[in-house]
Amino acid sequence: MNIVIINGSPRKKGRTGIASRFMARKYGFNLIDLSAGEIPLYTGEEEQFELESVKNLRKLVKEADGVILTSPEYHSAMSGALKNALDFLSGEYFAHKPTALLSCAGGGKGGINCLNNMRTVARGVYANAIPKQLVLDPHCFDYENDGLLEEPAKLVDDMVNELKMYVKIAESINK
Repeated sequence: MNIVIINGSPRKKGRTGIASRFMARKYGFNLIDLSAGEIPLYTGEEEQFELESVKNLRKLVKEADGVILTSPEYHSAMSGALKNALDFLSGEYFAHKPTALLSCAGGGKGGINCLNNMRTVARGVYANAIPKQLVLDPHCFDYENDGLLEEPAKLVDDMVNELKMYVKIAESINK
């Protein structure tokens, strides 16, 4: 099963990156890390689609059986980095593709607006955003080991298991 995680944080040491790396290591998923800064600001000009970073983004998402979008909540929405990356994609890359949503909240606002924003954009690219979604707060992280604590890791397991279920359903329909 080929699942791709898109780390939507522009911060190299942010919690969203910790969660994304944790999932990539634990489950063997591919990771697109937007904190590397390789994806340019989307303009829609044809020459952008010839850049290796954009070609790689499109290839990995197109070939994926499922996608996990992760983002910090910035001003009640997903990060600009994630939205920008998604602008390089379309229904051609996401149509009916099972997609899980994970937000990392920093303060007392909760991350739900980020999830709603990601769900709206996922619908715009025809992704199948699964029902189970997750918010991770600052107390969920094992900062010393670049991972998650036991209880939040179990919540991630539940989300990943649901995503895998939807991937299997999609595969059985598309046979």
